[in-house]
Amino acid sequence: MRVIDHEPHAWFFFEKGGVFFLDANCNHSAFGYSYMIELSPEETEKYKRGGREYLGKLAYDIHYSAPIVKGSNSIYKGRDVSKEYSEESMLAIKLWREANAGA
Repeated sequence: MRVIDHEPHAWFFFEKGGVFFLDANCNHSAFGYSYMIELSPEETEKYKRGGREYLGKLAYDIHYSAPIVKGSNSIYKGRDVSKEYSEESMLAIKLWREANAGA
């Protein structure tokens, strides 16, 4: 897994074996959390057409849909892969930060 792009305080975008993942930074009042999804084929196509602008919109949509809130009707509910990829994503971020230190 590797970091492809990042928007501070908003999201990290990863790739692993040709599959893309967006880790959105969400917070509701004093409660903050990350919510990582594997992009669907449709979302991947939208990313390829829209780039960073699309990723920003997708992260915004995830955040404001509140997928972990009880009773939420979020279309992203049940798509969280944060736990599954936690170690890989943290290592990818660490390596990415080291490579971009001072840039």
